[in-house]
Amino acid sequence: MRRSSLLILMIFLQFSAFAQKVISKEEKAVIDQVEILRQAMIDADGAKLKALTSEKLSYVHSNGNFQNQTEFIEGIVSGKSDFVTIDFQDQTITIQNDVAIVRHILAAHTKDGGVDKDIKIGIMLVWQKQKNKWILIGRQAYKLTT
Repeated sequence: MRRSSLLILMIFLQFSAFAQKVISKEEKAVIDQVEILRQAMIDADGAKLKALTSEKLSYVHSNGNFQNQTEFIEGIVSGKSDFVTIDFQDQTITIQNDVAIVRHILAAHTKDGGVDKDIKIGIMLVWQKQKNKWILIGRQAYKLTT
């Protein structure tokens, strides 16, 4: 009885290991870039934000406002968009050749203009591999339906 229970447990563990998703090297690189972006937005680190983003960045907010790379970075560094915390939830990554699409829910606490606010919006990030580095080329935010 004990032996059969052990055998069943071993088989179950084997199948559960196969069922786990294997993260590719490229997916790990994109995950790392997304995390650096998250932290750079909290830290208002203009140099990191510039290094992570394309000169031709298309950054669109959930209200439809569009920013280029310079406007995006200036908004963060100036404190106009002041992120106290950012949490990316339910993140998925799809990679096809040199393009990665990252989707997640952004849950954040901001202090824009000194006013505390909690936000929760949907985000789609588009990253492109350029010279062996993943660069953010597009971001589209959208309001979540309840």
